[in-house]
Amino acid sequence: MKSQLPVLALDRMSPGQNLETYVQSVNSVSVLTAEEEKELAERLWYEQDLEAARQLVLSHLRFVVHVARSYSGYGLPQADLIQEGNVGLMKAVRRFNPEVGVRLVSFAIHWIKAEIHEYILRNWRIVKVATTKAQRKLFFNLRSSKKSLGWLNQEEAQAIADDLGVTEKQVYEMENRLTANDLGFDLSDDDDDEKGSNAPVLYLEDSSLDPANMVETHDYEQDTSARMAAAMDELDDRAKDIVARRWLAEDKATLQELADEYGVSAERIRQLEKNAMKKLRAHMELVA
Repeated sequence: MKSQLPVLALDRMSPGQNLETYVQSVNSVSVLTAEEEKELAERLWYEQDLEAARQLVLSHLRFVVHVARSYSGYGLPQADLIQEGNVGLMKAVRRFNPEVGVRLVSFAIHWIKAEIHEYILRNWRIVKVATTKAQRKLFFNLRSSKKSLGWLNQEEAQAIADDLGVTEKQVYEMENRLTANDLGFDLSDDDDDEKGSNAPVLYLEDSSLDPANMVETHDYEQDTSARMAAAMDELDDRAKDIVARRWLAEDKATLQELADEYGVSAERIRQLEKNAMKKLRAHMELVA
């Protein structure tokens, strides 16, 4: 169900070129009664009924539009905000337990807002303006908390800090971030010459492009890989498999998984891994 739900939910409705047509379409879908919603949710929860999931999503798309419109002040396309909110709605539907005793809309609001928040933070500025929990809280509440368009005075900053549970310093830092402008790395199109320009491309040095450093790094990585391969050849098949799956595989195996596979205890796998790592270090130091 996880992979099919988005397709089933939006197979005929997607915020595209004509947003108003989309809004009219989602508003034409009937709102479910509490009994209808519970029946569909139970079919999805207990029977994995995809048609029930589709109906639950479609009947709540109008609510996503309403939530997305409250974020119109960030200068991002309304259709994109709606689409991100739809993703949050589908995640909520997939996790909605009808036995909890709440309506889907009350549960889904958190998922819808979370997806929209992530989209805004990724796209509002080239440089991220909010990465910590406190910064995100300030990002979405600072402007509505200000009493005027001017800079905050100390009394206002302290009041906002107390209300949002952050420090006064964090309030000022976020105000600076929200009022700052992005600076292009390259020269702008109307710069005929470089004289007097403050474009970072003129004064930021990229030391990683030093040819000598690049050759040295490449040679070191090749040498290390060769010594590692030679050291691995010194191990028996079981030890080699344990090291590879515990350290080199993308989806790393646990001690218990390997223990079940080899018919030994997890502690025995740990001992074999430890001994194998000792042999690898010794061999690599020897040929260094």
